[in-house]
Amino acid sequence: MDLLTVSNLAALLSLTSLEVVLGIDNIVFIAIVAGRLPEAERRKARLMGLTVAIVTRLMLLFTLSYLASLTQPLLTLGDSSLSGRDLILILGGVFLIYKATKEIHEKTVGEESELQVKDPSRAPTLRGIIIQIVLIDIIFSLDSVITAVGMTNNLPVMAVAIVLAVIVMLVFSGSIVRFIEANPSIKMLALAFLLTIGFVLVIDGFGYHVDKKYIYFAMGFSLAVEMLNLRSRRNSKHS
Repeated sequence: MDLLTVSNLAALLSLTSLEVVLGIDNIVFIAIVAGRLPEAERRKARLMGLTVAIVTRLMLLFTLSYLASLTQPLLTLGDSSLSGRDLILILGGVFLIYKATKEIHEKTVGEESELQVKDPSRAPTLRGIIIQIVLIDIIFSLDSVITAVGMTNNLPVMAVAIVLAVIVMLVFSGSIVRFIEANPSIKMLALAFLLTIGFVLVIDGFGYHVDKKYIYFAMGFSLAVEMLNLRSRRNSKHS
């Protein structure tokens, strides 16, 4: 099928844009967990994480028949029937909630730094961080591919859109990570974002779908307010 048709190009543009938006939470998670590593290893963790993201997305994309089987009920809890996809979303959401809550606790209490000083072996390792990134990549990739399948049935368009989206993520991830690391209040906002996404994944797994546009709007509004606060604080320092 010819990729260079008006309809295919329109689908490619809209799908790539949507995949980039859906990839923001992936970048935020990678930024948060990679920030726990020594500075020399952060870039390596980020690049490896995004490389895994593109591989995972493409592998899922080319196993659409398997993805279809994940919608079959596996478990019944009360009036709810849970499929394989539902269980993956629930487990992924719980993992995100746990990680975000743990990070918020450590940032507010300072517990992690004290433990690492007393016992350096408890410091995060590159392997451990990569494993966490791979696990959450699977969850975000499943969400991303299901969205792609819902928008078009053209496999080459979906594959190209996913590759382009991850390339955009690779290009801008460094700037996003540096911005988050340089502004502690933005980092706390990012953790709140991950906490919200984790909650949405869990309730989605139980069959209560929440349109992510509302979540992204709320987080975008919060980010805009925080940017005004940052600008105000900088102006106060210079005055």
